[in-house]
Amino acid sequence: MTETEIPEDHPRYASLVTRHRIEAGVEKGITSKQGLIAQGRGEAFDYLLGERTLPSADRAARAAAAALLLADRPVLSVNGNVAALAPAETVELAEAVDADVEVNLFNHTDERVRRIADHLREHGADEVKGLAGDGEIPGLDHARGTVDADGIGAADAVVVPLEDGDRAEALDAMGKTEIVIDLNPGSRSPRTADIPIIDNLIRAVPNVTAHARDLADASPAARREAVDSFDAAEALAEAEAAIREGSFETPDA
Repeated sequence: MTETEIPEDHPRYASLVTRHRIEAGVEKGITSKQGLIAQGRGEAFDYLLGERTLPSADRAARAAAAALLLADRPVLSVNGNVAALAPAETVELAEAVDADVEVNLFNHTDERVRRIADHLREHGADEVKGLAGDGEIPGLDHARGTVDADGIGAADAVVVPLEDGDRAEALDAMGKTEIVIDLNPGSRSPRTADIPIIDNLIRAVPNVTAHARDLADASPAARREAVDSFDAAEALAEAEAAIREGSFETPDA
C-alpha cells in the first residue's frame, strides 16, 4: 500500500501515513533502520499526549518562530526521519525564516547525506548544506560532530528536531540558541533546549511556519517578547503532566 492508497477516513490515517513515510525513507536510503525504532517511541508518546498540540507546545512554536526571525544565521538541522516525514514542510519553514537547511546525521555516511540532500531538493530546497563537512562540534567523537563550517558551525540559532541528546548538549555548549522538537519531555534534547517543542514533528514544523508568517511584520521588540515570555521548564512540565494524567476515555463532544 502506498501513501496515496491509505484511506483518509481511516481513524489512524495520520499515524499510518507517518509509518509509511518512515518505511519509504528506509527503502530510499535516507532513513536508518534505527529511525524505525525512534518513530515507534515517538508515536507512543504522541498517543499519550492525545495526538494534539498542547497550548504550551503552541507557545513554544511561536517562541521558536520569533527566535529564528531574530537570528542572524538560523539553520534547520535535518536527519533521516525529518527528511522522510516532513521534507516539504521543512523547506517551507526555512523559506519563512530565511534559514539554511543542513543535513546532520547520527548514523553518518556520505551516501546518506547525498541522498537526503537530493530528497530535500526534490521537495523544493534550493541549497542544502552538510556535504562539505568542514566543521566540527567540539566534544563529539567521529562523524557525529561533523558539520558545515558556514552552516551549523556558524549558526546562532539551530532547529534540531528529533536530535540525539549528546549533540544537543554539545550545541548548547557552543552557545547557540537551540530549538528542539521532540515528543518525549524527559529526553535530554528538549531538556537542554532553549525552546523545547513537545509535539509531533508533522504538526510542529507547519505550526512554527504559521507563527513565522504571522510575525513576519512584527517589530523586533514584539518578537523578543514572544521569546522572553516563553518558559521552557513550564512547557516541559505541562507536557509531562499531560502524559501522566491523560485518559484513554473519549472526551465529551
